[in-house]
Amino acid sequence: MLFYKSTTNNPYFNIAAEEYFLKNFDDDYFYLYINEPCIVVGKHQNTTAEINVAYAYENKLKVVRRLSGGGTVFHDLGNLNYCFIQKGKEGFLVDFKKYTQPILDTLQNLGVNAVLKGKSDLVINDLKFSGNAEHIFRNKVLHHGTMLFSSELSKLNEAIKTDWSKFTDKAVRSNRSKVSNIIDHLNPKMAIDSFSNLITKTVLEENLEAKEYILTTADIENINQLVNEKYNTWKWNFGYSPKYSFKQKVNLNCGELGSLLMIEKGKITRAILQVNNKEDATLNTLTEMLVGEKHEYDTLLVIVNDFCIRTNNYFTKETIIKSLF
Repeated sequence: MLFYKSTTNNPYFNIAAEEYFLKNFDDDYFYLYINEPCIVVGKHQNTTAEINVAYAYENKLKVVRRLSGGGTVFHDLGNLNYCFIQKGKEGFLVDFKKYTQPILDTLQNLGVNAVLKGKSDLVINDLKFSGNAEHIFRNKVLHHGTMLFSSELSKLNEAIKTDWSKFTDKAVRSNRSKVSNIIDHLNPKMAIDSFSNLITKTVLEENLEAKEYILTTADIENINQLVNEKYNTWKWNFGYSPKYSFKQKVNLNCGELGSLLMIEKGKITRAILQVNNKEDATLNTLTEMLVGEKHEYDTLLVIVNDFCIRTNNYFTKETIIKSLF
C-alpha cells in the first residue's frame, strides 16, 4: 500500500487525484486530503437541484462532481476526507464496513462511540459525521468518505439548502441527515492535523508494508491535465446532470411570475415565463434570450441584467433571477 497526504486544499486537484491513482497505478492507496470550502456532488446527481445556487455564487464556492455515486456534501477546512483504493476479487469489492472500520477504531480509542449506520453513514449519538461512497473500476474499488471534524455547520446547511419540488428529473437525490462535528465529542479537544495523524497511524498499523508516496512532477502534470479537461469544467460539474425540468413561482405586486425551463446537458432547450399564467410580450423577449444558454447562475445573471436594462426595469433583476433558480 502507498500512503499519500495532499499538500493542497484545491478540491479540483484533490478529487482528480483520486481518479488518477485509481486508473494509473497498480498499487493500493490510502489518501487523505482537506479541501477549501466547496460543494461536492455525486456522479449521478443533478447539480443545480442539489445546491443553493445563489449562495454558492455569492460565496464563490467551487462545485465539483466526483467519480462515485451517492449524495452531495459540503467540504471546508474543518472536514477531513479519506480515500482507499484497493484491488480485489470481482463480486467482493464493495465493502463499506471494511473501509470505515479504521475511522471507527480511531474514534473508539478516543472514547467516542461512533458506529456505522445503514450502508454508508458513520454516526455519533445518531448524528452523522461521515458519508461514504464507492466506485468500481475493473478489479479495483475506490472508497472515499468525509469526516466532519470542525466544519462550519451553518455554512454547510446553507450551501446545500434547496427545494427539490421545483425539479423533475431521474437524478439521484441526497439523503439529508442531522449532522455533528467530531470535535464536539472529544475530551480533550485536538486539532484536525492531530486527528489526521491518528487516522493515519491506525491505517498504517494495519498495513505495515505501507510506504509514503510523494507526487512526482509527472504526477502533478497529469493530475492538472485531468483537472483542466474534466474536474474544473462546467461540462462535467453541471452539464453531466440528467435532463430535467424546472418550475418556479415568484410573488409580484400584481400577482405572480411563473417559469418553466427544460434543460438538457445543462442548457436551456425551452423557456416559458408568464405573469398570472398568461403570456407577457416583454417576457417573451427574455425567453428567446434564454434558450440555448447554460442554466447557470452567473450566465443568466448577465442575460437578465441586459434584459432589465433594455426594458427599463419592467421586472426587477432580482425577481427574474429568483424565478429561474
